[in-house]
Amino acid sequence: MSAFTYQAMDPTGQTQSGVLEGDSERAVRQTLRKRGMIPLDVRLVANERRSLLQKELWHTPVFSKTALTLWTRQLSELINAGLTLERALSALTSEAENEKARDLVASIRSEVNAGSTFAKALQTHPKEFSPIYLASIASGEQSGELGLILSRLARDLEAEHQLQSKVLQALLYPALVSLIAFFIVIFLLSYVVPQVAHVFTNSHKALPLLTVVMLSLSKGLQTYGWMLLLGLVAGIFLFKEAMKREALRSRFDAWTLKWPILGTLIRGYNAARFANTLATLVSAGVPILKALQASAQTLSNQAMKDDMLEALVSVREGASLGLALSQKGRLPGLLPMFARLGEQTGQLSHMLEKAAEQLSSDVQRRALQLATILEPLLIVAMGGMVMLIVLSIMLPIIELNQLVK
Repeated sequence: MSAFTYQAMDPTGQTQSGVLEGDSERAVRQTLRKRGMIPLDVRLVANERRSLLQKELWHTPVFSKTALTLWTRQLSELINAGLTLERALSALTSEAENEKARDLVASIRSEVNAGSTFAKALQTHPKEFSPIYLASIASGEQSGELGLILSRLARDLEAEHQLQSKVLQALLYPALVSLIAFFIVIFLLSYVVPQVAHVFTNSHKALPLLTVVMLSLSKGLQTYGWMLLLGLVAGIFLFKEAMKREALRSRFDAWTLKWPILGTLIRGYNAARFANTLATLVSAGVPILKALQASAQTLSNQAMKDDMLEALVSVREGASLGLALSQKGRLPGLLPMFARLGEQTGQLSHMLEKAAEQLSSDVQRRALQLATILEPLLIVAMGGMVMLIVLSIMLPIIELNQLVK
């Protein structure tokens, strides 16, 4: 059976819309007529339609991170309450917030009703559900603990989203201050300084060194500003193209890990995501080699990703997980230590989860410390730059006033 979206007129003359399953469009129309409704439009939620959406250049996911977390939690609660997967999906289809979400869930339910496993049904939407999500669902189905795995997934998605949000919130204010300062300086040099420059040049008097420097910068910005902008755009483009090469990306990312403060923040953030993902997959019953490979793909730092893939080879050759994770030394020492303790006690997933929690807390604390340090420094720097520009304008004016007196 396939899923169809419909619009129909009910006996009161109101237009109703929704999703129904049937063998054909004709069967859906007959179902609607049996319910006393007049079908106006019936369309197939077909694989061809989904394929077209998946091929879009700028694909916008149907589920945002927040929406996916909420959907996963709702599905887990329905299944843990005793509903079958089909009934739970039907309930979520009718409660979908928008048409795209309703079509997505309806198509998944259609695949499940046709005999497909839930994991395979989700695999038809690779841009909506990550490989880690799919691996966890597959393990939950195989172990008969789908509701438990969904609850764990929802909790992990929420924790990851909170970590990202807190780090971004901590660094957002310094970034905004830097951006505002940049545009203020550009405005003063390109517009304000030239407006008063003719007063200085007509005075035929030696100008202060600071004023001469600012006038030179202003003239250079007016003359070569477009070249600087073009060079900046070209530089960004070339940098992005260079980062597509794994060797260059790995060397650059390895260099960023050596930065003071920020390098520690990058290392901790990636380690927290890796530990949390690995804990989720291990607790779901995913084999350790497959779990390591999937967890490595969550790392945004290419150098750390390469280290984890080398650790995968070591584990495959018989090394312990704790030893393999500590080989390169780029991971925080907390993670290999907790991995060793987990292997020794037989509670690997629990210890990895504890490691992820401590690493996440440490990342949030360091991000807040960094923001606390940067905020006053950026404000002072911005004030200093504006003060220099104002002084370069005011000093000659003061000298002219003294000559008049």
